[in-house]
Amino acid sequence: MASMFSNHRPTIRLLDAGAGTGSLIAAFVADMAGRHRKPEAIFTTAYEICPDFIPQLRQTLDRCAQFCAAAGIHFASQVHEMDFISAAADMLGGLLNDTSHRFDCAILNPPYRKIGGSSDTRRQLRRAGIETSNLYPAFLALAAKLLDVGGKLVAITPRSFCNGPYFRPFRRLLLDQLSLRGVHLFQSRTQTFVQDAVLQENLILHAIKGRPAPTTVLITSSLGPGHPDRLRFAPMDEVVHPGDADRFIHLGTQQANQTEVAISRLPATLPDLGIGVSTGRVVDFRCREFLRTDAAADTVPLIYPTHFSDGLIQWPKHPSRKPNAIVACQTTLPWLVPAGTYVLIHRFSPKEEPRRIVAAVYDGTKIPAPYVGFENHLNYFHINGGGIPANLARGLAVFLNSTGLDAYFRQFSGHTQVNAADLKRLRYPDRATLKSIGERCAGVMPPQQSIDAMIEAMLGDAWRDR
Repeated sequence: MASMFSNHRPTIRLLDAGAGTGSLIAAFVADMAGRHRKPEAIFTTAYEICPDFIPQLRQTLDRCAQFCAAAGIHFASQVHEMDFISAAADMLGGLLNDTSHRFDCAILNPPYRKIGGSSDTRRQLRRAGIETSNLYPAFLALAAKLLDVGGKLVAITPRSFCNGPYFRPFRRLLLDQLSLRGVHLFQSRTQTFVQDAVLQENLILHAIKGRPAPTTVLITSSLGPGHPDRLRFAPMDEVVHPGDADRFIHLGTQQANQTEVAISRLPATLPDLGIGVSTGRVVDFRCREFLRTDAAADTVPLIYPTHFSDGLIQWPKHPSRKPNAIVACQTTLPWLVPAGTYVLIHRFSPKEEPRRIVAAVYDGTKIPAPYVGFENHLNYFHINGGGIPANLARGLAVFLNSTGLDAYFRQFSGHTQVNAADLKRLRYPDRATLKSIGERCAGVMPPQQSIDAMIEAMLGDAWRDR
């Protein structure tokens, strides 16, 4: 991270917004002091709210001062034992023209935690003109606003901000204020933040404030610390598509880019197919009194991810920690859908799951019931809220289970959640092709090798060349 900073200024004002014990500051100082063209002075501002880290942080800064003195660099530091968001909101609210609150470099490993919509933190962020639901983009956005023109930001974060509706305001702010120069991808969700419960792929972001966007962005990738890097220069209009109102950030290897091109050539959207996708309506902890372990005369099937079995639905499932049924009554009817054939997808993939998209077909003809409930951890494909013709549903499920689509989705989405909005943005084979695929695998989901061969044969060179 420290090596990503270029420097042509004699004096550097450095910000670390969540300094911890000062590891990133120490790395920055060591890198700058080891360069042929050293800065004359480094002024460091560190924010840390956790009192347990403060003694070690101050020791780290003392060692930085000693290291700089030996290298002929003046070093000074300030430690603010306070909430960075509150402090930054105050600075941005009234002192925008005060250069004492501007920085040349910001190096961050921000905290990852959701922010409540009515919390004081959310109100502070709105006061600073920032709308986000997670701490890590909040830290990045505030740091970006506090950078001087030409200032550089390097941060290690989860990758989830690159797509999805929740991070749209942050992406717009980021790309409007900063020019993206480089991204390093850690393609394992566990090896980077090995002690944290961050089930996402991670990246290191390098950007510069107030400079024109470059024509290319350097994208490097590795499995984790200590693994060799792969690199390529990606055209900027490939990373952020011109005219994309969502400002999605597309990051991937050359092969992943070829997969994306193949996806983009597919002829149909979900509206073209007459198909919709929604999130399961049954939130089990809100309706426990209606849940049943076994089916009864007054119940209908309730489907969870645990009912998935080789691309089909195994129902009922015994033994199981999850209910198999839900009482059908006036209260629960709005949570249910009519009996029929549906394509279901896991909304979340477990840690280091080999697949991101896992699809299965629910065949209502094999389960006698007028309705069915899909639990909230599932997305379901439907036509106007009802079932899909069987061959079309099977073909859609086969396509969704293909390796090529999964590879595309992994490079497009860095988090473990598969949102209905993401599925709506995909392109699909046309209706006739999907029905033809479905006719070839009636009643069974083929093995993975057969799925991939079938999709390649149907879609031709555009898919095979990925």
